[in-house]
Amino acid sequence: MSTSAVRPSALLGFFAAALLMLSVAPTAAADRGFPYDRELMLDVNPMKDSKRVPMLEIGSRGEASIDLWCNRIKAQLVVANDTITVVTGEKTYRQCAPERMRGDEELLAVLLQVTSWRRDGDVLTLRGARTMRFRLGTH
Repeated sequence: MSTSAVRPSALLGFFAAALLMLSVAPTAAADRGFPYDRELMLDVNPMKDSKRVPMLEIGSRGEASIDLWCNRIKAQLVVANDTITVVTGEKTYRQCAPERMRGDEELLAVLLQVTSWRRDGDVLTLRGARTMRFRLGTH
């Protein structure tokens, strides 16, 4: 037997591994795409005396609803490759504790400075003046 001969079982194993890699690749790529039609929660602990955590609900065309610490604001997310721009619209005006109202203003200011995004599995990272991490909802 020649040393350059390849056994059929080794060849079959190679093709099986290649097929497995090709079938997993689209799933891995999908886990890195922008999470349209999803609900995400800011990766932070709730404020004192509250269970609420800011959430981001993104529609199929980038239309979004952002639940801040106290209020809610409508927005449009403009996504091109790894860049993102947040354009805000109508906002609710509920009265909350002063620290939650300040939290709303601070979070909104950070969101308006976001310039890029990255997704790794169930985590969406938004970068700008500060970095924020959102986790995809599980329901």
